[in-house]
Amino acid sequence: VQLQASGGGLVQTGGSLRLSCVLSGRSFSRFGLGWFRQAPGKEREFVSAINYRGDNTYYTDSVKGRFTISRDKAKNTVYLQMNSLKPEDTAVYYCAATLLYFREPERYDTWGQGTLVTVSS
Repeated sequence: VQLQASGGGLVQTGGSLRLSCVLSGRSFSRFGLGWFRQAPGKEREFVSAINYRGDNTYYTDSVKGRFTISRDKAKNTVYLQMNSLKPEDTAVYYCAATLLYFREPERYDTWGQGTLVTVSS
């Protein structure tokens, strides 16, 4: 399995970005998919996740109401729509996959490369 993330960039406070992550190599529909982020000098944070069917999602409190995770089976892609961005959202964002329970961050064992999101104040 390989994951390829894209969509990061520089945006002003209040702006929006959509991150994408394409999964290749194995059956997309088997995997729970998640987004993590790591800001400079901070630990990695579990941001959002979606189960293999796409009918159950998780969001960390700081992004609830602003971020939306979704998945497209036809495109083998998971998205993270980020609205009302804040400077504290600045981080490298990583997508990851798991065959186990999608709400447990320690269960993710396949990782994509990061994509940098910078929110200017």
